[in-house]
This record gives sequence, C-alpha cells and structure tokens, in this order.
Amino acid sequence: MSAGRDGRLGVGVIGAGRVGPVIAAALAGAGHLLTGITSGSDDDRVEAILPGVPQLTADEVVRRSELVVIAVPHDQLPGLVAGLAELGAWQPGQLVLHTDAAHGARVLDPAAQRGAIPLAIHPAIVFTGASSIDLRQLAQAYAAVTAPAPVLPIAQALAVELGCEPVVVAEADRLTYAEAIATATEFSRSIVRQSSELLSRVGVDNPGGYLSALVRSSVDQALVEGSGAGRLDGDATIDG
Repeated sequence: MSAGRDGRLGVGVIGAGRVGPVIAAALAGAGHLLTGITSGSDDDRVEAILPGVPQLTADEVVRRSELVVIAVPHDQLPGLVAGLAELGAWQPGQLVLHTDAAHGARVLDPAAQRGAIPLAIHPAIVFTGASSIDLRQLAQAYAAVTAPAPVLPIAQALAVELGCEPVVVAEADRLTYAEAIATATEFSRSIVRQSSELLSRVGVDNPGGYLSALVRSSVDQALVEGSGAGRLDGDATIDG
C-alpha cells in the first residue's frame, strides 16, 4: 500500500481516548485524509473533534487505512497488534504507528511480519483531550521516535507533521525514556496537589490559580538548570 502522489495518507485511528482524536486532528491539519476511528467511551467528544469521521471497528480501520495510529493503554497494545495479525488485518506497505512511551517499534512485530512498517512516536505532552489545548501543546513539544533505520525518516517526518520536534530514542532505551516521562508527570501532579491542599487549609480560596505563576516559573527555572547540568564544560561553573 502506498501514499497518493501528493504524499497524503489515508489515516485511521484505533483508540478514542484523550490521545487518538487529537493525533488524528493534527494529521488532518497536515493535510492527511481521516478514514475512521474506533468507538470510545465519549463518542460525542470524538465527533466534536473529528466531525463526520466514521466510527469503525479496529479491523475495519486497518482495512481502510494507509497509516494506522494506535493510541490505546500500554497494557492493551501488544494484544491488540497480535490479535489484528491473527485476523489477517495488517497489509504490506501499511504504516503502523503507536503512541506509547514505553514501547519501541518491536511491539509492532506481528504487523511487521505481515509487511507493515512499524513506527513508534510518543509526543512528550500530557494530553487533556481538548483538541485546541493539545494541538497548541504539540506545536511546542518534542516527540520520541523509534523505528527501524530504513524507515526512521518516515517516523521523524510524521512527528514534524504532528507539530513536534522529533528526537530519536533507541529501542533499548524506551523503558528508561518512559520512566523519565512518568517521573516528571507524576511528581509534578503530586507536588501541586499537596501544595494546593496546604493552601486550602490556610484559607486560600483558589489555590490552583495562586500556584499557577509560581509553579510555571519554578518549572522553567528547573528546566534551564537541568539543561545545563547535562553539558557542563571547562568554562561552566557550579554554585556551591
């Protein structure tokens, strides 16, 4: 299966949670044609983000699409890929992209064994499910890309079309990468919740709003310091 002469693809999405519909909207914004998306727990929200896009079964999404985006929970991904392989759904030359942080391209081996092209792209943002917010975040984000060397440029190009700057992460490093992402997100949420509870106890009516500028500026400063720590040279100094 190949793309049209203009390089545009028929894109289908398996997974209608916070991630899948936003990824679909981003790819549609880059000019690709949406062929369908699987049903989820909030079909009205999906319809609002992707008006008129058909809701299909997973195997029908695969049958209709040149690029299949899989955005399902981590523990569901291997079984889904293998199950569709058993149904004979995957097609030679078809692009298959998943968005899970911890898996590289090898989780897509059952599809690759049937001729599909495996790609792993994880945009490093916290998806809210609100397309306008998430699309703005994508435009400022990086994305981890993992794929076999001959098709790595395809993964990088798709990350760019999502609005992200691609960063190559080796297959063997995906678990460490996922741990870094989980640490940053879970620690940030925990600290903000704890601080908000303490402020509520002392009578601050809107603790989230009160903390907003403080947290953002603190994170910005931590990011600057963290970026410098990884590349100290002979001219750098460390304050004691």
